Amino acid sequence: MFNSLSILYIIIPFFILELARYFFTKRLNKNLVLDSVANLITVGAFGVINYILGLLFALKLYAWAWEYRFFDELPLTWVTIASCILLADFLYYWEHRLMHELAAGWVTHTVHHSSPHFNMSVAYRFGPLDGFFPLFFSIPAVMFGFNPFLMLAAELFVQTFQAVLHTEIIGKLLKPIEYIFNTPSHHRVHHGSNRQYWDKNYAGILIIWDRMLGTFEPEEEKVVYGISEALDSVNPVKVFFHGITRFYHKLKHTKGFSNKLLSFIKRPHWMPDGQTYPPQTDKN
Repeated sequence: MFNSLSILYIIIPFFILELARYFFTKRLNKNLVLDSVANLITVGAFGVINYILGLLFALKLYAWAWEYRFFDELPLTWVTIASCILLADFLYYWEHRLMHELAAGWVTHTVHHSSPHFNMSVAYRFGPLDGFFPLFFSIPAVMFGFNPFLMLAAELFVQTFQAVLHTEIIGKLLKPIEYIFNTPSHHRVHHGSNRQYWDKNYAGILIIWDRMLGTFEPEEEKVVYGISEALDSVNPVKVFFHGITRFYHKLKHTKGFSNKLLSFIKRPHWMPDGQTYPPQTDKN
């Protein structure tokens, strides 16, 4: 309940403040409002897909993992709760990183990054399969003895922490906080389309994972939000499915069946040697 109600006591009040800030800085316009509406529609569609996925697949998978776990259930103590949150945060780092570095993940996660704005509504801009990839990371944790409901609660806690980072209102915080925790400054970098900001700051709660694993980048140059191939649309249907449609057209132009398969596990911008997308034509 604490996580679910965060939209009422954190997200909505903060978003109202952000709208006031946009208004007084003369940045409130039709595009920003429609973009925010599109974000809310994507989270609705994401919720429907997640509900169906949960009923048909995820619950059964969790039940199977719990039945065939390697160890006995860990006792519910403050130590196991803290350990589960720490583990969920570390797993989130890798899940998030792979959704950027593998084309199959970027197909859905690109939706979250495609907005040219950065506010609380963007936190709820989801792609169709954003709830699918975390299963590959949480299921092994359940098999090691963490109760599935505890694991889910820990994942929701990490997600709620992430949501409040989507704001320009908060600048850089005290250095010890910036060094240990993920902050709005660090997450603004993560949403940047500036070349030096690509694939940086994957953290959920603790930025130390990025510092340890070489993916940290401080906020220095002004962040330009969005993706390298700008979407330029506030149509919620196009926003929600653009990653899938773009990847489909890329596969159509990729020659060779093995290359098409490799396209799923290579980086999003990968193309086979000698091939380009969009295909280049001789205009002479």
